[in-house]
Amino acid sequence: MQVSVETTSGLERRMTVTVPKENIDNEVQKRLKDLAKRVKIDGFRPGKVPFSVVRQKFSGQVSQEVMGEVMQNSFYEAVTQEKLRPAGMPLIEPGDSKEGFEFTATFEVYPEFEVKGLEKIKVERPVLEISDEDIDKMLETIRKQRKTWQAVDRPAQEGDQLTIDFVGTLDGEEFQGGTAQQVKIELGSKRMIPGFEEQLIGAKPSDELTLDVTFPEDYHAKDLAGKAVQFATTVHTVEEPVLPELNDEFATEFGIKEGGLEALKQQVRENMQREAEQTIAMRVKEQVFDGLMGLDLLEVPKALVDGEIENLVKQRQQDMQQYGVPAQDVDPAQFETQARRRVSLGLILSEVIKANDITVPPARLREAVEKLASSYEYPEEVVKYYYADKDRLKEVENVTLEEMAVEHVLSQAKVSDKKTSFDALMNPGQTAS
Repeated sequence: MQVSVETTSGLERRMTVTVPKENIDNEVQKRLKDLAKRVKIDGFRPGKVPFSVVRQKFSGQVSQEVMGEVMQNSFYEAVTQEKLRPAGMPLIEPGDSKEGFEFTATFEVYPEFEVKGLEKIKVERPVLEISDEDIDKMLETIRKQRKTWQAVDRPAQEGDQLTIDFVGTLDGEEFQGGTAQQVKIELGSKRMIPGFEEQLIGAKPSDELTLDVTFPEDYHAKDLAGKAVQFATTVHTVEEPVLPELNDEFATEFGIKEGGLEALKQQVRENMQREAEQTIAMRVKEQVFDGLMGLDLLEVPKALVDGEIENLVKQRQQDMQQYGVPAQDVDPAQFETQARRRVSLGLILSEVIKANDITVPPARLREAVEKLASSYEYPEEVVKYYYADKDRLKEVENVTLEEMAVEHVLSQAKVSDKKTSFDALMNPGQTAS
């Protein structure tokens, strides 16, 4: 077998393979002889069909089968011989050679690169201590989530809940989707289009009023986008929120059997601590990933990016179907940047793991499984669940391996700590009011 390889561009290679003609002929002859022993042809007894008849009838089909197998097997032998690592499936085309059976295979190879420059990566690690004030804020949030409503006979104010009917008109004509009855609206929730809730402040039960609002320019219904409309509105009820008292009875609603409110506070603190640790790890990891991408270490095989785009498109379609949204055509182009980043990071982290011989010790894996199980009601059962299945355990091992690769990068990078609060950590886009 003769093999020649040329670089066409970047990571693309064109490999020409020539297999001696006698190899093909010998295999075809062998298969035709085997076929003659068992083939059934009208007018001949099984096993008594003349070889010339078998060859005339089946030589074309058998030759195609043999050449297909030879191309496939020879391709993998050739890339092994040439120490190439194909990325994606090759494009294989038969060639023309007097010396034997020839074919060409065009494919991309995995990039060869070294992960260097990690000391250039800068990471700002959030540091915080959950205070009693943070606990109080979280408990207040929990109270609001469990609020009830009580009817009042006064003008509505922000935070109240109104039950209303409304009829929307555009240029005096009712428009589709603009009419509803017995709708509950919490003032300040910003569920409605801008200006709607604000004009209900001060309204009282039985009030009838007209709200003048303008739909946003980017409103999903194009025939209403940017249009000024009116809503004839009737207010049925005004209700104010009633928050439950923070006491031992309140704690029992969360499964606290002993310790009352103080035990609930401790549980809240532990949950907040766990959530903060997860968020910090995620923020640090994203900075590491951004830093690795910024080093511009490698050229990415297009075949791998295309494969990842296909996966992302399928995932989006499945998500749409799950939520009852028709899985319409999804534009693959919108996923190209995300796919390229995923493939790049996958290759870089794999190289970090390989170059530094990183493996997950059994104790570290056990710790990861137990940490994962700690948020469940019966953690021991969850641990057993993972250790009972190699595939499930492998998923945790892969995640842990990635964590260890990130830890290695952090050990080389410039890491600085920055104090922050729980609110700032969990809601980075919000500014203090």
